[in-house]
Amino acid sequence: MGWASPIPPPGRLRTLALATLANTAGSGLWLAGAALYLTRDVGLSPAAVGAGLTVAGLIGLTASVPLGGLADRRDPRTLRALLQVCQAVVAAAYLLVDSFPVFLAVAVLDALLTSGNLAIRAALVSAVAGPQGRVHAFATLRAVANLGIAVGTALAGFALAADTHVAYQVLVAGNATTYLLSAALLLRLPAYPPGTGGDRGARRGASRRGGPLRDGRFLAVSGASAVLALHLTTLTLVVPLWTVTRADAPPPVVSAVLLTNTVLTVLLAVRLSRGAASAAPAARQLRRAGLVLAAATPLYAATAGLPILPAVALLLVATAVWTLGDLWHGSAAAGLAYDLAPPDAIGAYQGADGLLAGLARAVGPALLTLLVLDGGVPGWLALGGLFAAVGLAAPALTRWALANRGTDERTVADDRPAAPV
Repeated sequence: MGWASPIPPPGRLRTLALATLANTAGSGLWLAGAALYLTRDVGLSPAAVGAGLTVAGLIGLTASVPLGGLADRRDPRTLRALLQVCQAVVAAAYLLVDSFPVFLAVAVLDALLTSGNLAIRAALVSAVAGPQGRVHAFATLRAVANLGIAVGTALAGFALAADTHVAYQVLVAGNATTYLLSAALLLRLPAYPPGTGGDRGARRGASRRGGPLRDGRFLAVSGASAVLALHLTTLTLVVPLWTVTRADAPPPVVSAVLLTNTVLTVLLAVRLSRGAASAAPAARQLRRAGLVLAAATPLYAATAGLPILPAVALLLVATAVWTLGDLWHGSAAAGLAYDLAPPDAIGAYQGADGLLAGLARAVGPALLTLLVLDGGVPGWLALGGLFAAVGLAAPALTRWALANRGTDERTVADDRPAAPV
């Protein structure tokens, strides 16, 4: 691998990275081809596909906390491998879809497993990397995931170009196969007993208040992070539509914009994750993320009405700035969700964090299209103001979340070395 490769050196983190690469290559296949498979090959209407995925996504969020909590009581490696085998079965079940009710049933199962798997993955990352290495590991896996999705999307292009029943069937089968490959790679890791991912000497019993959904201070910080997570929907939905409707750029520019984000993520995700391993510096990084995202919004807004070449150049510059905020948000959000969680409830707390982020993703498309695409330049500036306000509030919210926990409970992990990865 070259110097720019996101694949880490040999060790447990590399094994986890290869499993992620396999998994996300399948995700790229499915994300690129699902809409056309379900409409052109299965025969569902676009409205039915959209409605079914929305309903399934909302139902799927309910699995996040319970399955995350299960990872706190069971070996997360084995649990995640088992879920990936189940995901392979469900992914293959899309081959059986021939009506909306069958599609909805498969999509709901898919969403439940996906939501729970994300929380279990977070617990496994913590177990593999240890308290001081888990944010770095999270950033590494994010870079690898972007690479995998890019590979899968490119491979899906062959099926989409063929546009035949057999090609779509191969695409669906390929997605299912990547889950099995990922599960096999995960089983090369050692088993991790419950509690491996946290500092078992600190905050013991801190989860006794009733779990993450009753921990209002944690939810306040996680909610702030979820608001900033709207940047994902902005980049993948709003920016492409803005590019072709308001900036009057040709459709291929959308690919250039998204490719800019992908390449920068692969190159910079690990580097920009530094300094977010514990809550206080992670909160400062979240503030930085909010301000940088806010700074990018007037750049996007300014592309409206510009000639084509300056508009395209400014779109790419805005996306580069946006990506910096995106990456700082990702590592800061991981650091906060990990460090604010009791060590015996990392999976459940990660599940709650994922639940709030999922709700933001659910409301994001309608909210952001109304605010930005209908609101125009003032809408961009309002979104920037929201991001800046949330970012500025993050350190105070984090201090409030830490205030009811003893100093010794917050600092013990800082003195422990990272687990070998």
